[in-house]
Amino acid sequence: MASTGAPSLVGKLETEVEIKASAEKFHQMFVGKPHQVSKASPDNMLSCDLHEGDWGKVGSIVFWNYVHDGETKVAKERIEAVEPEKNLITFKVIDGDLMKEYKSFLLTIQVTPKQGGSGSIVHWHLEYEKISDEVAHPETLLQFCIDVSNQIDAHLLAEE
Repeated sequence: MASTGAPSLVGKLETEVEIKASAEKFHQMFVGKPHQVSKASPDNMLSCDLHEGDWGKVGSIVFWNYVHDGETKVAKERIEAVEPEKNLITFKVIDGDLMKEYKSFLLTIQVTPKQGGSGSIVHWHLEYEKISDEVAHPETLLQFCIDVSNQIDAHLLAEE
């Protein structure tokens, strides 16, 4: 049977952001202090609340209020993986606005020290399955991730 050439509903998007803060401090904002992300990025992240479990523990449920594309949105996420030695955390979206357009949505943040210098690289990895071909790939979320990274970086540097 001939292939229809239909676009895939499954996708991955990635971006990297250079920051001046240490990999450990940036990682800790999402693992140990995600409720402070809204202080660091008040234009994008309105609040973060722990609904179940403990901050930074696999299986814990975190509820985010955020602004994306000019609209206030929510996301309920379960922490799927935490690897402190790699400064990595993975969230799986289980409820909220993204679930209106995506069957599944995973967000991984990994921060690595920059080779041969100070600062770090924040690697954002989005893995998703759209509910239909009409749903756009979430490219605007990458810019959101870049903006949040830069604001957290400025916040962490101001604390030093």
